Amino acid sequence: MSNNQNTPQRVVIAGGGTAGWIAAVALSKKLGSLLNITLVESKQMGTIGVGEATIPTARTFHKLLGIDESALMKATEATFKLGISFEDWGKKGDRYIHSFGQTGKESWLSEFQHYWLHGKAQGFSSDFGDYCLELQAAKQGKFATSDKSPINYAYHLDALLYAKFLRSIAIEHGVVHTEGTISKVNQNASTGNIESLTLESGTTIEGDLFIDCTGFEALLIEQTLETGFEDWSHLLPCDSAVAVQTDVTGTPLPMTRSVALDAGWRWCIPLQNRMGNGYVYSSRHISDDEATASLLREVEGNPINDPRVIKHRPGIRRKVWNKNCVAIGLSAGFLEPLESTGIHLFMMGITRLMQLFPFNGVDQSLQDQYNTLAVGELTSIRDFILLHYHATQRDDSSFWRRCKNMDIPDTLAHRIALFQKNGHAYQAAGELFRVDSWTQVMLGQGIEPEHYHHLAKTMGDDQLAIYLNSMKDAIGMTVEKLPSHQTFIDQYCKAAVI
Repeated sequence: MSNNQNTPQRVVIAGGGTAGWIAAVALSKKLGSLLNITLVESKQMGTIGVGEATIPTARTFHKLLGIDESALMKATEATFKLGISFEDWGKKGDRYIHSFGQTGKESWLSEFQHYWLHGKAQGFSSDFGDYCLELQAAKQGKFATSDKSPINYAYHLDALLYAKFLRSIAIEHGVVHTEGTISKVNQNASTGNIESLTLESGTTIEGDLFIDCTGFEALLIEQTLETGFEDWSHLLPCDSAVAVQTDVTGTPLPMTRSVALDAGWRWCIPLQNRMGNGYVYSSRHISDDEATASLLREVEGNPINDPRVIKHRPGIRRKVWNKNCVAIGLSAGFLEPLESTGIHLFMMGITRLMQLFPFNGVDQSLQDQYNTLAVGELTSIRDFILLHYHATQRDDSSFWRRCKNMDIPDTLAHRIALFQKNGHAYQAAGELFRVDSWTQVMLGQGIEPEHYHHLAKTMGDDQLAIYLNSMKDAIGMTVEKLPSHQTFIDQYCKAAVI
């Protein structure tokens, strides 16, 4: 890579799809004057196209890039998302919502769950979710937002339309879009760095820094650089998914549904003009044909495409940044979409690269910092996903017995013990999921704390009862005034009817 500060650095993005165009938009809009950016996309590779649910960090990313929310949602047939409804996870018949909102109000000495637990012990706390605005709005199908609204939300969107929307912005900001299939990755004989990509047409595209967005194929980071992969299949047993789209059968709720099945779980994601459905499963416990048949029995509405089976392997590349190649997207690693973290990881991958961009040449310290942060982030998300599987009372199938009795990482075992014994949850530096998330899921999965912080006792029972009831009543009155989710969509971001 040239050290000439006056020479724009040549960045080549291999692969399009959601990850590729997220990278292209971010680089072009924030560092475009310093870079020459080329994206090479093969029509044959395509897009997985099932990552249709996001988390609130997507809104922050879009604001950073100056993307208009209403225009984005119209273009991607999007709906709003306030959380995820988990059904049959702790045991059959259970249901809880992992919402994006803050539950209650904490003090500087203890989190809200300690006050709630003390109130519960005295007999005057209601459900934990009654103290969360977003959770109650999701349950009642209500939604509204504005510049002054405190409500925390994300989107359900069409991933293919999302990539198309981002592509138009990236090209408008100077990204060179080249269509073609990569036939050869050319390396420097002495350093092993990637120097260029040769397309089947014979065209050669040279670069200084290469971003691998080729998905599970990992053409640059793995097939060329042989980086290696840390497999997490022993922790996350699901290695397959079947996806199908169906027509709309009712008004969309502002949340994703995740329903536990005998060998995994199925998702249901409402868009404006269709529903996204899928079954994530372990092929050791159910065949592809059986999983497909099970999904088609469960879905509402008529299928509008053929079911598609996708194979995956959970884990992370041993180096997400290796030599002069950075993997972003599925080429970097994979975690199943249980908590809708896929698009977030794409966004964080390119944000981290922009923060550590090698303007003065690829440096080992930059690589090490990038890789340390990437591994830490993915590991903490892995533990959060694993919590859903392991903290279960289900023993009605071999799959759930395996999950319930599996050995788990010490990092997760510590979190569970800390909450189970003392009611404590925490968000470490750099972690995605907040205390609210860990608390909602652990309670929802049936982990009941044996003890709690006694600070709540200093309030006095009468005062605590008033405090809890007034909070619950205020949330109830706020939700009552909100319009329906569909009404707000119609006013704010109604997509064209196909």
